[in-house]
Amino acid sequence: MITETALPEVRERKRVRLDEGVVRNLGLVGVLAILMIIGAVTRPELYGDATWVKNNIFTILQQASAIGVVTVGMTFVLIGGGVDLSVGAIIALAGVWSTTLATQSYGPLGMVFTALVVGVVVGLINGVLISYGKLVPFIATLAMLVAARGLAAQISGKQTQISADATINGIATTKILGIPLLVLILAAVVVAGWVLLNRTTFGRRTVAVGGNPEAARLAGINVKRHTVLLYALSGLCCGIGAIMLTSQATSAQAAMANLYELDAIAAAIIGGTLLSGGRGTIVGALFGVLVFSTITNLFAINNLSTEAQNMVKGGIIVAAVLIQQFRYRSITQLFKR
Repeated sequence: MITETALPEVRERKRVRLDEGVVRNLGLVGVLAILMIIGAVTRPELYGDATWVKNNIFTILQQASAIGVVTVGMTFVLIGGGVDLSVGAIIALAGVWSTTLATQSYGPLGMVFTALVVGVVVGLINGVLISYGKLVPFIATLAMLVAARGLAAQISGKQTQISADATINGIATTKILGIPLLVLILAAVVVAGWVLLNRTTFGRRTVAVGGNPEAARLAGINVKRHTVLLYALSGLCCGIGAIMLTSQATSAQAAMANLYELDAIAAAIIGGTLLSGGRGTIVGALFGVLVFSTITNLFAINNLSTEAQNMVKGGIIVAAVLIQQFRYRSITQLFKR
């Protein structure tokens, strides 16, 4: 129980966390601005065209849409003290399963339903293995990564499966009030994720479980059940991402969404989510996704290699983790020594 004398200290901690979150997000906005400036300097003929700039921004947002949805689910898992290395494989399995001829015969609703169910079921399996099977999240989800990719390859016969459904394929090209539908889907998932994390009991329990599982259990939270739900939520986001990627490529294959797990984890980390759990923000994770998507776009328009792009991303990840370890106050104290 919090005493009256302790209330000011609690409020101060909350205020400090809020201030740090605002500073972090502003820093990521600054990074995005710098990347845009670099683009304008390196390709002035492109950035001098207002129409191209507008279209390019939407291109970046569309490229960020699927991985952004997956990152929302990953952020919940990380805040809850876990990790999910199988998200890319779940997307592949959901995408392949939803584009089989049998599934496509049920129309777009059947395809969407299949993708979502496959994602949730695989997520539930991950959660059960971790919570009740006592497997380390790293091992359980790594095993699922291999198994899900293998099953996807088995179902597809190692072939690319074409989506013949015009409604599903049209998701990638549809615009509402000039805004791509993929971007609107991302926005809807981000808003829903923010509300779930910050305005519901589920969100508060997620932070409690990630911060101190034993304390959460003593407080009456069913830690095992909650962990299962977190991985199911991650699987649901993967199912949504599978439909989005299938729409963009008008096809699905066992190799789709390769390394999405690393991109999602990296985006969440640079957005302020702690690897140790107990802390993270949906808005920060979204900014992390946008930073990586902008870097990819910047390298593409400058015809730079993927290898150089990966090195830059790696440096950003290292810097983000170092900032997490040596918070602003720690750095100040270090210089005072």
